[in-house]
Amino acid sequence: MNTADQYLKSIYLIQRAENGPAATGALADSLDVSPASANEMIGKLQDRELVDHEKYKGVSLTDDGIVRAREALQTYCIIERFLANVLEVEEFRAEARELEAVIDETVAERLDTIIEREPQCPDCFDPEADVCALIDLEIEELAD
Repeated sequence: MNTADQYLKSIYLIQRAENGPAATGALADSLDVSPASANEMIGKLQDRELVDHEKYKGVSLTDDGIVRAREALQTYCIIERFLANVLEVEEFRAEARELEAVIDETVAERLDTIIEREPQCPDCFDPEADVCALIDLEIEELAD
């Protein structure tokens, strides 16, 4: 997953949470980048017709952007679930954020065969908790 995909994933999650366009400031905060960096990438994504950006209104994903964002979120969920459920990494969120930028599609597909992804993925992702909801359920089950 590349940087553009990370932006698309974040825009997608913010749009879901806000039920509307993602504010540039919220996007910058979610990715821990400066607003100027966020604006620069938004411009590049707009050039690729993956987002629509209206000044002072925010950024929205195009249909193609939604497809790419969902694929990126699915890859992120696969990484999270692999780290949490297979490797039992305690800091799986932080590790997943680091790995999402370097894991390619082939590796994600192979990890997917190990975790047995649920059909509702990536809709299982809870943006408020910043984690796949299926991980929380499985961790709670292990604790019982």
